[in-house]
Amino acid sequence: MAGMSVVYIILNVLFIAVCLGLVLSILLQKKSSQGLGSIAGMGNTETYWDKNKARSMEGTLEKYTKIGGTVLFVFSIVLCLVR
Repeated sequence: MAGMSVVYIILNVLFIAVCLGLVLSILLQKKSSQGLGSIAGMGNTETYWDKNKARSMEGTLEKYTKIGGTVLFVFSIVLCLVR
């Protein structure tokens, strides 16, 4: 039982670190100004900047946010199962 509590504490610390990293990556992203107009297809102009977005800082932050969200989801399931 003592070994399981150490694993649980380590997983909780990692979970908190992933949460903080995810919050930081979300806060560092630039706000999207399209709003609800993007749902209706209004203003759907693709520029050179949009095509090369994956190579920019915003593209990297979006990628890390998706990875962080997936890791957070997996950690939450693992924490529920370990408990």
